[in-house]
Amino acid sequence: MNTRDIQLDAQHDTRHMLYPFANQTHLAKSPPLVIERGEGVYVYDRNGKRYLDGQGGLWNVNVGHDRPEIKEAIREQLDRISFYSIFGGTSNQPAIDLSHVLCRWTAQEGMERAFYSSGGSEANEAAFKLARQYWRQVGQPTRHKIISLKRAYHGVTLGALSANGTTAYRSPYEPLMAGFVQVETPYTYRNPFTSEPEQLGRLCAALLEREIEYQGPSSVAAFVAEPVQGAGGVIVPPANFWPLVREVCDRHGVLLIADEVVTGFGRIGSEMGSRHWGVKPDMMVFAKGINSGYIPLGATMANARICDAFVTKDDTQFSASAFYHGNTYAGHPLACVAAIVNLEITEKEQLHLNAKEVGTYLIDRLKSIQDKHRYMGEVRGQGLMIAIELVADKKTKAPLDLSLNVGARISDECRKSGVLIRNLADTFIISPPLTLTKAHADEMVEAIDKAMAKLD
Repeated sequence: MNTRDIQLDAQHDTRHMLYPFANQTHLAKSPPLVIERGEGVYVYDRNGKRYLDGQGGLWNVNVGHDRPEIKEAIREQLDRISFYSIFGGTSNQPAIDLSHVLCRWTAQEGMERAFYSSGGSEANEAAFKLARQYWRQVGQPTRHKIISLKRAYHGVTLGALSANGTTAYRSPYEPLMAGFVQVETPYTYRNPFTSEPEQLGRLCAALLEREIEYQGPSSVAAFVAEPVQGAGGVIVPPANFWPLVREVCDRHGVLLIADEVVTGFGRIGSEMGSRHWGVKPDMMVFAKGINSGYIPLGATMANARICDAFVTKDDTQFSASAFYHGNTYAGHPLACVAAIVNLEITEKEQLHLNAKEVGTYLIDRLKSIQDKHRYMGEVRGQGLMIAIELVADKKTKAPLDLSLNVGARISDECRKSGVLIRNLADTFIISPPLTLTKAHADEMVEAIDKAMAKLD
């Protein structure tokens, strides 16, 4: 059987794939939409139907689909060498070149070195290992605990999952790793404390400090958070939260890790999520927008404080100060050349500024239809990282009965209108390519308006 025969035979058959974050029984009845090609902010299915990609792939196709510059860079690298390891005393030039590019991008945050992986989960895993080993290197081995936020999403590997703050993702795999603790997130729309953002920011930073003191600062290695929470519902913190968190961490000597997997490289209207809040973390974690998904890649970056602890007088190959962690495809040459060109495009086209301008426009347009529709509880976001939270009652903010599948039904109606947006239960996630225009935003809002009207 040739490849074409396999493709024809498998067109509507999902039996041989186990899909991520999906009910396989549901997929057997409602097969996934198979995307065949993409161009700019649009993708096309096997029947040639065009869809506005409101998901940006999965938060990550920042520069758009089918960029010839990235494809050409990958082809040229293929003609040189497609893969070589950075283990055991060898390296490859694209990995070295990208490390310089990344350090230039993050110079304002003081990042000095990049450690590569294959994606965001692995990049967070590396950050947690670096944090724990750092404290051993500097003579404080009891500092091993990682504190994160409720509703946080940091990945699916065991350490990253242990830092997650969403019960649905955690519970099937418990017990998880010891030494991971979650504290309250500054969720302005839903919290038991206050409707005043600045007060909420102060309160949540204080709760973090209380938890550090309760655990004992000598046991806490790091606090990790997304500058804007992603899969937890696009939760934008109050403006004072991140600066206060930095102060709390400094008071107790705790490392600050910024999970920039989604927010890095322009999505929220600033080159870096941390930069938007005026904060310098000790480590920054990247994936997704680092190369717009053309080849899987993640990176964990650290400042001088971290890096200097791994430089010792012991110059033997397998010294105790070595970082005993890595992945086969870390620093993959094809992924790295894709990232270099992707970041050149991002910088040249000033996509963070476009995300800020078009994102503001899109949020305003969505808010303009909010009062028309019974289920639109809140529109929120930063740049082109946007959410629509659906509710059963706008006054009480009572959540919808998930068995009614309201979010899925609205998403399906949008798809019929040629717009793809992702619903996480009854919260819509809008994360299109950063090349989106205001005309594209209008197209998206019209589809959402029409879909909402069908269920009102």
